Formats: sequence, structure tokens, C-alpha cells
Amino acid sequence: MTVAERQRVRPVSGREGWRAAALLALAAAVVILCLVSVATGTRSVGWVDIRAGIGGATETIGQAAVAARVPRTLLAALVGAALGLSGTILQGVTRNPLADPGILGINNGAGLAVVIGLAWFGMSADSSFVWVAILGAGMTAVFVYAIGSLGRGAATPLKLALAGAATAVAFSSLTMAVVLPRSDISGGALGWQIGGVGGATFERIELVLPFLLAGCVIGMLSARKLNMLALGDEVAAGLGERVALARGMAALGAVMLCGAATAACGPIAFVGLMVPHAGRLVFGVDHRWLLPCSALAGAALLIGADVIGRLVARPSELDVGIVTAFLGAPFFIWIVRRHRVREL
Repeated sequence: MTVAERQRVRPVSGREGWRAAALLALAAAVVILCLVSVATGTRSVGWVDIRAGIGGATETIGQAAVAARVPRTLLAALVGAALGLSGTILQGVTRNPLADPGILGINNGAGLAVVIGLAWFGMSADSSFVWVAILGAGMTAVFVYAIGSLGRGAATPLKLALAGAATAVAFSSLTMAVVLPRSDISGGALGWQIGGVGGATFERIELVLPFLLAGCVIGMLSARKLNMLALGDEVAAGLGERVALARGMAALGAVMLCGAATAACGPIAFVGLMVPHAGRLVFGVDHRWLLPCSALAGAALLIGADVIGRLVARPSELDVGIVTAFLGAPFFIWIVRRHRVREL
């Protein structure tokens, strides 16, 4: 290898090593936030209680409090990772910087499907909630893409964002129309619509974990395909990529992730919007790095939002969906102004 070739190779390997170090730092941040989460609440706990509570001990009030926070923290990490990952995938599939499971109405579609199952079909089995939520998310994704593809210019970023926003508002109104006349389910359903990780149990985690893992695997396997799609459909097809199959495979992973996350915690918005943009500032546009970064950053964001919700409203708490809305709304405005959204 010549000197010139070595000079071209070194910056690449150095950047790869820097990205790996950044991923490790992000993973360490998630672990630290998990410890902060199990130690934070209405009752202060010491390190002894934390160690015993993580191990499942409930002999003292402090240990019982920690033991109750462990599944809550784990669920926040899993759902945050799922939403961050699905947002990155959706932005890659649609090439839309505003794509997010909440903004595109996918979370609202999953929520509406669950509410209809509860109110009209007497759905009671916990496993049914996940399947129905994924079905609702998938049907909503297809519906929004179809609406956004109407007219000239196919599915442009602006048309998809408008179609998704209109669908989200419509489905949210339909959800209220279904729930309000039903006093037997209205209390729980309305609280679930806010989005939160309170009351998490290991049983709920075990129920959604297979779907989250399957969606994560499909999403990670789509990294190379998303890189190809970023070049444009014509270029990707010219390089031998089956564009429709690649887009469908990646979208399936995103739908499974946000459907299972919605079934577990209710609709939580803006995580899938904020995380990919922050990840690109650090890791660039290569989805082989961006996807694992989004999973870790999403977990960190949702755990942190849950901790903030417990701290700012002591002795009560704010649901994590409210905190992410406060954080995400100004971020959304910044993204719109930065990209000067228009017909593309």
C-alpha cells in the first residue's frame, strides 16, 4: 500500500473508532440514567436499598420503592429505544426530516385500534392489545402514505407530513368519540392516551418484548438498504437494490416497533423526531451507525424524561408523554425552520 493510500485509509478507520467510542459513551449514559431512575421518586433511597431493590428485595419501604421502579425504568428504556429506532427508519424510508410515528399519525392509529377493540369487541386478553396495535399502526402507515402520494410529485416530505398530521388529529378525535360514551373504559383509556410508563410490570414487558426484538432485528438488518434508498430510488435500483422490497422491509420493522411501544405505554410523541436529528449531528448519515445510536439515544431520552416528570411535579408526577411533548414541540419548530419545509 502506498503512502497516499494509507493517508486515505487512516481518516476512515479513525472516524470508525471515534463512532464506536461515542456509542460506548452513549451506552454508559443509559446505564447511569437507569441508576438515577431507580433512585429517584417521592421517597429518597440509599445505595443499600438500591442494590437490594434491584435484586428484588422488598423488606423495607425503600427497597420496595426501588423494586417498583426497576420495571418502569426497563420499560422506558425499551420503548424509548423502539421509538427512536422507528423514527430513524421512517425518516430513511420516506426521506422526510419530519417523519415520526407521532407526526405521521401511526401512534394515533395504533391507539385508535386498541380503543375500538376495547369498546366494540370486548378485547380483554393482554396479548391482543399488541397484535391490534401493530395492525392499527400498519394500516395507518399505508393510509398516510397513500394519501401523501396523491396528486403531482408523489409522496413529497410536505405532503406526507400534512397527511400524517391530519390523520393524527382525525384519529385522536375518533378515539375520544369512541371512549367518552363508555364510562366503563373511559378513565383508563384516556389516561393511556397521554402516554406513560407508570405502573409498569415485568409481565407487560414480557408481553411486548418479542415484538420489540423482532422489530429491532428487522430495522438493524435494513441499515444497508436505508443507505441505498438515501441515494434515490433510481440510483438504488441501478445499483441492484429492490426498492419496493427494501422500503417495505424497513417499514415493517418501524411499524412493529411503534405498534408494540404504543400497546405498552400509549402514544408518546416526538421521541422518533428528536433522536434521529441529534444522532446525525454526531454519527452522520450512515444508518449502520445511526440506527444503534438512535436506539440508545431514544432509551436515554425517555428515561430522562420520566425522571424529569417525577422531579418537577413532586410529590405527584407528570406522565412521560407530557414531558416529551414539552421537549419536542420547540424542536419540531426548529426542524421546520431549518429545513424550510416546502414541496420537494
